[in-house]
Amino acid sequence: MYKKQFLSLAIEAAHAGEEVIRHYYSSNLKVSLKQDQTPVTVADIETEQKIKEVILGAYPHHGFYGEETGKTNLDAEYTWLIDPIDGTKSFIREYPFFSTQIALMKNDELILGVSNGVMFDELAWASRDEGAFLNDMPIRVSDINTLQAASLSTGNIVSMIGNSVAWVAMSQLMQSVNRTRGYGDFYHYHLLASGKIDLVVESDVNILDIAALSVIVTEAGGVFTDLDGDPPNLGTTSVLAANSVDIHHQAKYLLSGNK
Repeated sequence: MYKKQFLSLAIEAAHAGEEVIRHYYSSNLKVSLKQDQTPVTVADIETEQKIKEVILGAYPHHGFYGEETGKTNLDAEYTWLIDPIDGTKSFIREYPFFSTQIALMKNDELILGVSNGVMFDELAWASRDEGAFLNDMPIRVSDINTLQAASLSTGNIVSMIGNSVAWVAMSQLMQSVNRTRGYGDFYHYHLLASGKIDLVVESDVNILDIAALSVIVTEAGGVFTDLDGDPPNLGTTSVLAANSVDIHHQAKYLLSGNK
């Protein structure tokens, strides 16, 4: 019962945030730089505030970890993980590769995720053991089971490019698959969960970028870990996500230097 209530609330919060995003999109916003030199706008801040109002208005004792407003009450049984505009650089330059990410963690387990690709009109969601959906339709990963037939999408791989050993391993993987593209951000995870691509690799993310997406991919039948094969947690900084255990294993074997 609670899962359905939580999921309905997360979708309501995503729609509330979308209203703010659409209000500010294409409005020539002033951009500020955060301490880590990443950009932030009033749209990021107000979108998160709106989402926070919806969620904590319903569950004031839950924890909240937001990209813009930080961490509160993280010792609570339930903690919401929010990136109001994941892809602020895209938002600022007015191209549509940005999204709102809302996930819920019960203790250390991610139990639901909502990913709203606002300008794509794509709303994906999933809750543990209930399947994954995109715009009200159930979605499922592909049945591709060899790298030679697989489509790979790479996101942010700066750390791999800067590491000669990792880059050689990544090059091996790219030469082993059928095709490689860089769809990026939320979008390649929506494609993976929908059976349209088969593998995603990223070396430079944070948990707020991918928490919701990890639930969606796994509930669609996929496998979602970091590059070491560990499940997502608050310290996760990389992703190896695949449509199946077989593809995941083959990719991890190459990326680990054939060990």
